[in-house]
Amino acid sequence: MKAIDKDFYDLIGELKNLSFTEIYHRIRKSFENVPAVTRKSCADFFNRFGYWGKLDESKGIYEQIELKAKVLSAHADDFACLYERLGDYRSKRTLFSILSNWYRYDFKTTAETKEYLFDDYFDLDLVRCDENEVIADLGAYTGDTVLSYIKNYGEDCYKKIYCYEITPSVFARLKENLSNYRDIDCRNKGVADKEGKMNIAVNTVSASANVLSEENGDVTVTTLDADVKENLTLIKADIEGFEKKALLGAKNHILTSRPKLLISVYHNNDDLWEIPALIDSFRTDYAFYLRYKSSCLYPTEITLFAL
Repeated sequence: MKAIDKDFYDLIGELKNLSFTEIYHRIRKSFENVPAVTRKSCADFFNRFGYWGKLDESKGIYEQIELKAKVLSAHADDFACLYERLGDYRSKRTLFSILSNWYRYDFKTTAETKEYLFDDYFDLDLVRCDENEVIADLGAYTGDTVLSYIKNYGEDCYKKIYCYEITPSVFARLKENLSNYRDIDCRNKGVADKEGKMNIAVNTVSASANVLSEENGDVTVTTLDADVKENLTLIKADIEGFEKKALLGAKNHILTSRPKLLISVYHNNDDLWEIPALIDSFRTDYAFYLRYKSSCLYPTEITLFAL
């Protein structure tokens, strides 16, 4: 057994032997041992985006810790299943560092596993592309991912790119930023598991964190299976918690074309294990990898590579 295997399974064994309440109090104690300035920085971050629950010591609000304790208590076996499916040492080390951060406020291990060498989504050791790529970029924002793709692989290394973005003002910048590049189809639509109309829940911090709301509205929402008729070779999704819905709406593409999947798995606490499990429910011949790029205080920008 490798050292990382022992570290990981020791952690999983500890979690499985503790109650939810015990896990909660251990996370609380770990948090309280963090310097005050760092505790405030973490709380401000959680409260700013709202994905993982509120945290406010002055008001006795520890929702973020409660939700972390809940997922660690209920899904230790699911994290173990994911660990066993991961395709390399870096991925296993990354998963361990994320869970250790959640449970122990462990910043050392996240610092060791943070990705510095490659751009988001494009670990060149993993993601091999050629001139035949047909790409769907879900959450294209201002074109940053497409520009990164072109920087890493070249202007000739794709056949067509579909860009989906829901926020009209951002969509205008997306079209402008990519206007000089060939065969890019920008669509002002949301992507989910069914077609319809939804609203935008605006994030006051950054338009990049705007998300679809389930209530009826003016935003056209589609599925990849309905909206793209040609075979896709690569799907990237960073759509603020709608990633599972987008994958459900791309099930036929995944079954028939087996595209490379580069999926954000950090917007909900359960995404880390639920999204690979969902992909496995479609087909079991994907290899899974994990990378993350963000602050070492709390790992976000976590990408699941299904290749």
